[in-house]
Amino acid sequence: MSHFAKVIDGIVETVHVVEQDYIDSGKLGDPNNWVQTSYNTRGGVHYTPDSNTPDSGVALRKNYAGKGYTYDSTRDAFYTQQPYPSWTLDEDTCLWNAPVAYPDDGKMYSWDEENTQWKEME
Repeated sequence: MSHFAKVIDGIVETVHVVEQDYIDSGKLGDPNNWVQTSYNTRGGVHYTPDSNTPDSGVALRKNYAGKGYTYDSTRDAFYTQQPYPSWTLDEDTCLWNAPVAYPDDGKMYSWDEENTQWKEME
């Protein structure tokens, strides 16, 4: 069994776990609307299930698809909607990056779009 995303006009409507033959049968609609995705893929890297340990598995389409994600057929990648106007899409990972790196001091922060900076959470 594999994970497949139903993509209409570049947007993921749903994700199902099915066999490729079932997709090909047309029982879920036009087979051309279904794109395989990998549950263990994040940022263009395949990870050991339920871990943050990269493995030698095949990373499909940069990220695991989710409802509302974009499927970009040119990049052959899934990615979330842009979280803030100032953030940019990393072409290698198809993850969004803030214009300022997240502080590495063990504290919790939230993004302040108006000032384009991280604000410590109280």
